[in-house]
Amino acid sequence: MAFPDEVLTDEEEVVLHLHPHWKTAIRPALVTLLALATAAFAWVMLPQNTGGFLAFGVVAAIMGYYGIRYGVGPLVVWRCTHYVVTDERLLLQDGVLARERRDLPLNRINDHLLTQSLLDRLFGSGTLTIDSIGDQAAVLTAVPQAHRLQTVLYELIERLPDDEDEEDEEDDEPEVPPQRGISAWRRAGPPRRAEPPRRAGPPR
Repeated sequence: MAFPDEVLTDEEEVVLHLHPHWKTAIRPALVTLLALATAAFAWVMLPQNTGGFLAFGVVAAIMGYYGIRYGVGPLVVWRCTHYVVTDERLLLQDGVLARERRDLPLNRINDHLLTQSLLDRLFGSGTLTIDSIGDQAAVLTAVPQAHRLQTVLYELIERLPDDEDEEDEEDDEPEVPPQRGISAWRRAGPPRRAEPPRRAGPPR
């Protein structure tokens, strides 16, 4: 199932779009194949009579239950789980019928921890724990390309503008002195002309 593009803004760009690592789908796929193989084996080996059909029905019902619950169901959940990294936020979505979507803005992420077991190191996967401001955390399990995802998050966070730098730039702007309007000039009146000095008369 593709990730819905309507949840993105007009200027938002997708940097990474990942699903959980394919190794998480190995066990459900094997369970599904085993259930199908068991049902096929029962159909071939049981006699073609009423008792055989009844026994095949019981085997098929049991294998169908286990195949859907532990095979097909986890495969669909794996396919419907999305880890999306954009240039503005981190989006996490999972669920088939009832979806759950979570957004973490990049400017609120303050720490991300990558944990890998020996098997994870062999497959290049890992568990990424992301802490954000406000005691909010997100855990991305079985992340493929774990080191690349952590590096991309670091680069995107470093590119974000710093709020303190923007405030400093606003404070450094020179203040424009207020200009006196025409009404103030009219109230003060035009400047007075200096009177010429009076000439002294002849001595008496």
